[in-house]
Amino acid sequence: MTNEIQHILDECKLALDEINEKNLNDFSNVEKGIKISRKYLQQLRVVLRKRNFINKENEILFFKKQKPFIYGQLKFYAKLYKYLMQKPRGTDKSKRSYLDTEIKKLQEYYYYNSEFIKYYRQNATFLDEFYFLRGNDNIGLLSDTSHFYTDAEFSTSHDNAVAKILAYDLLLNHYTNELNDLKKSTRKISNNEKLLESLNLTWTSNKIDLIELIYALIASGAVKGDIKDLATAFEKILDIDLGNYYRSFLEIRGRKEDFGRFLDLLKTSLIKKIREADD
Repeated sequence: MTNEIQHILDECKLALDEINEKNLNDFSNVEKGIKISRKYLQQLRVVLRKRNFINKENEILFFKKQKPFIYGQLKFYAKLYKYLMQKPRGTDKSKRSYLDTEIKKLQEYYYYNSEFIKYYRQNATFLDEFYFLRGNDNIGLLSDTSHFYTDAEFSTSHDNAVAKILAYDLLLNHYTNELNDLKKSTRKISNNEKLLESLNLTWTSNKIDLIELIYALIASGAVKGDIKDLATAFEKILDIDLGNYYRSFLEIRGRKEDFGRFLDLLKTSLIKKIREADD
């Protein structure tokens, strides 16, 4: 039985390691994590139906370490799935605020369950027979009454608590990394804005000339992207409001000739500059 359980744990860890290397902000990857952990948790349940532990030490090991490892992964992916469903799609500020709230919830759980968490993290053993042996509950040690509704053949009073600790540790790590990434993004945007403010560039030609240039850059493939994004970039760099550039483009199209007269002017000016430099 011991070897069979270890084989299930090894296979589960291998399968989940592959998932964890991928983007866990992708629903499909989180769904795979849920399916894998449920699959191997059920395999553990089947083993217990067919076999008996040879001693209480093996039973304690199973409910203190082995089952919570897989069960904790399942809880982690399930909580992460819910987080992705409810995560704001707005500004970075709203995302940071939501993450702060989620992290606070985890910290509150750690605080209110600090006594058992300390017992578990210090790898204490003096209460293991009450916490991790089936049918040996001590109601005075229970902090979670949901245990009364669990499968008595596949649960003890505290294996769920261990699984929750493992899941919350994984969640805290995920939230913290995501929060740090958002802060880095904010700093990068802030630094870029400071750089733009330090530039001393002025557009001296007509706005429609700049719009002609923007459309030419996109049409030629020299700049890949959207007209709106490039127009916004030029507005920020040159501190100019281009107004309705779509309407201005209609004016360019409406010219009877010289559709690209500003581009022609640029070409003429460049050639003149090169010739003057050669003289």
